[in-house]
Amino acid sequence: MQDTQQTASSDSSGKPATSQLRHELRNWTRDLAVALGLAIVVMIFLYQPVKVEGNSMNPLLSDQERIFINKFVYHFEPIDRGDVVVFWYPLDRSKSFIKRVVGLPGETIQIRAGDVYIDGKTLPDQYVPPNYLDGSNYGPLKIPRGDYFVMGDHRDSSNDSRVFGPVPRSLIYGKAVFAYWPVDHIGSLAPGSSTVNAASK
Repeated sequence: MQDTQQTASSDSSGKPATSQLRHELRNWTRDLAVALGLAIVVMIFLYQPVKVEGNSMNPLLSDQERIFINKFVYHFEPIDRGDVVVFWYPLDRSKSFIKRVVGLPGETIQIRAGDVYIDGKTLPDQYVPPNYLDGSNYGPLKIPRGDYFVMGDHRDSSNDSRVFGPVPRSLIYGKAVFAYWPVDHIGSLAPGSSTVNAASK
C-alpha cells in the first residue's frame, strides 16, 4: 500500500512540474523580449550608427569604418578637449564631419610649424603620429564663446577648423563612443583609448 501511494504521487507530480516549466519559459521569453525591446529603444534614441568617410581621423578611424555615436551625452556633460565629435559641416549643413576637439571656447589657439599652442602653451599631440603632422601655421585665433576648434588626427590630410573655422556648439550633435566594424577595430573610442555618413575629409 505504501509503495503504491508513492508511485501514484510521483506520477501525479509530473504534470505540475511540466506546467511550471512552461510557465517559467513563458516568463523568461517575456522578460527577454522586454529586455530586447528596451535595448532597441536605447539604441535608437541614445546611439546612432555612423559610417566614416575619408582618412583624416587615421589612425583612430579609417575610411568606411562603422562606429556608434552618443547623441545625448552632451546634454549632461561638457564637450572636452580630446573628444571625437560628429557635427554638421558649417559650410554645408547637409553633410556631417567627424573630428577631434582641440580648442575650447575662449581659448587662443595658434599653430606654428605644425605645433599646436593653446593660450601660449604647447598642446601635446598624443593622438597624432609623427608622420601625420604637417608644418603649417595658423592664427593666433581667439575661439569665440560657444565654439570649438576641431582638427583631424591625420593633420596633413584634413579639412578642419583651419579651413572652415571654429564649430558652433549648436552644430555638434554627437560623440564618437564605440567602433564596431571592421571586427578587428572593435572597441571604445574614448580619449586615450538610420546610418549617417560622417566625412573625415
